[in-house]
Amino acid sequence: MAEEKESVGREVFDQVILPVYAPAQFIPVKGKGSRIWDQQGAEYIDFAGGIAVTALGHCHPALVAALHQQGETLWHVSNVFTNEPTLRLAKKLIAATFAERVFFANSGAEANEAAFKLARYYASHRHSPYKSKIIAFHNAFHGRTLFTVSVGGQPKYSDGFGPKPADIVHVPFNNLDAVKAVIDDHTCAIVVEPIQGEGGVMPADPAFLQGLRDLCDQHQALLVFDEVQSGMGRSGKLFSYMNYGVTPDILTTAKALGGGFPISAMLTTESIASVMSPGVHGTTYGGNPLACAVAEAALDIINTPEVLAGINERRAHFEKALDAINQKYQVFSAVRGMGLLIGAELVEKYHGKARDVLMAAAENGLMILNAGPNVVRFAPSLVIEFEDIEQGMARFEKAIARLVNAA
Repeated sequence: MAEEKESVGREVFDQVILPVYAPAQFIPVKGKGSRIWDQQGAEYIDFAGGIAVTALGHCHPALVAALHQQGETLWHVSNVFTNEPTLRLAKKLIAATFAERVFFANSGAEANEAAFKLARYYASHRHSPYKSKIIAFHNAFHGRTLFTVSVGGQPKYSDGFGPKPADIVHVPFNNLDAVKAVIDDHTCAIVVEPIQGEGGVMPADPAFLQGLRDLCDQHQALLVFDEVQSGMGRSGKLFSYMNYGVTPDILTTAKALGGGFPISAMLTTESIASVMSPGVHGTTYGGNPLACAVAEAALDIINTPEVLAGINERRAHFEKALDAINQKYQVFSAVRGMGLLIGAELVEKYHGKARDVLMAAAENGLMILNAGPNVVRFAPSLVIEFEDIEQGMARFEKAIARLVNAA
């Protein structure tokens, strides 16, 4: 008989965890589909998706089955050996995208770290060791390693950690002239999120992304798309570059790739990948059989016409409900994003209150996100039931009513 686990409450977090998070006061203990239950049995509708991770909801039967089957077969062998789930997942990602080579890691930050290192290594070996400049954008977010946090254009995440990696230039997002002013033959890469996530759910203009592609071609630089948050169906296409008709040289993905199991991937072409050799880069857990088995199951479901077609259908339901709430309360200045990555920007009167909305929603049985201080963010399951959307938005309206009444 299994030993009963020790009961732990929210106060334990404040005693034992490094104080870099400020989690909600309730502790989720069980999830099914787009519903979550806490320690007290209270139910929540999940519009947060673990920050765009649980793209098929909680405990999807196909993912549970894949995890169970692989969990009884082979967990880990390291990269001294390869394994079947890794190879199957890589083949399927290549078949579905522009890519010809894949590198697996465990988080979006690691995939981006690999992408940035590859871009510099490629430029150094194919062109010049002085071709190392990376152009990135204000309000971008690329991860929390020192390199990725330096490329992300938000000083609040990178200040205070000592000298930053050099030769990184930040310019305004969606401003092609600003890029033209700083790009030169020493530029190795332009790094961009097709939809800025943490920066306020800001989609790139089509002409901007096409212009970046052209500038990279002119200056023999690589175009890197960070699709950690916007990839794996989130935008309504398998990857958001497919909405734009602009193909990057390197693409990173994570979050929804494993449907909740930690895994990430960097995708690139044969010609760029060929610069690498054994030992140049690596990771102990990358391509782990457990992670790849779950990710293969997730990819098999997400990359279907039915699921992809249903994403914008669901978005329409969210937009309709948000519009009705806005007609009543006049709280949003814009609703942005693509597919089921939705950002509702608060009007100036409520600037700085996005986190308050998040907390009020939780008290009304709804889990949502913010994207900066002024934007409420939704990143629900791509297969969320329409009834859950309807009930969740009714709960969201209660949170908005509280915000308005408190003003």
